[in-house]
Amino acid sequence: MSTYELIGSRGCGSAIVEMALTLANVPYTLTDLPYLKPGPGRERLLRLNVTGQVPTLVLPDGEVMTESAAMILHLNDVAPAAGLAPPPDSPERTRFWHLLMRLVGAVYPTFTYADDPPKWTTAGEPAELLRTRVHDRRAELWQEIDRHAGAPHVLGRRFSALDLYVAVMVRWRPGMSWFQQYCPALYAAAGEAARQPDVGAVLARHFDPPME
Repeated sequence: MSTYELIGSRGCGSAIVEMALTLANVPYTLTDLPYLKPGPGRERLLRLNVTGQVPTLVLPDGEVMTESAAMILHLNDVAPAAGLAPPPDSPERTRFWHLLMRLVGAVYPTFTYADDPPKWTTAGEPAELLRTRVHDRRAELWQEIDRHAGAPHVLGRRFSALDLYVAVMVRWRPGMSWFQQYCPALYAAAGEAARQPDVGAVLARHFDPPME
């Protein structure tokens, strides 16, 4: 098998795909760069991915993938034994799809709007109002997802890529102490995932010291 290239940045969603590549046991190289910093790395990233976002995955045949969920599902096809997604005949399959799409389609965009509100509205009070409302909406979404979460993993007894997402995302705003208080099932699942050596090693590289 030829080699994948993962383009990512420390502390970003590329950590999720990095863990998936490791668990899938496929050969890959990591191009780690501050993806918003102007320079040759940023210029190459924009040539590969017009959004200039990470993760960006270059497949062995040169095809470029730009969405983390697509990368996860591709790797599940390549290495189903890694257990990134439940098998098609599994009773957990429907819930996996539901929660994966909820994470990438509803929670992820809140960071787009709340991280830089003046990009989307007038600076000052309107921007701060947008930030507050998006933060509140994110909290609602996380608490909704927490009600669907099982133990010890998000899907219950079955580990999946959902645990990789949660292990990374609890380290983003609003932070791990908030998750421990308001989303205890997700917090526990994140801790369980982090105890896997391959997962823990990637988390330590991206979030050492832990990021809130």
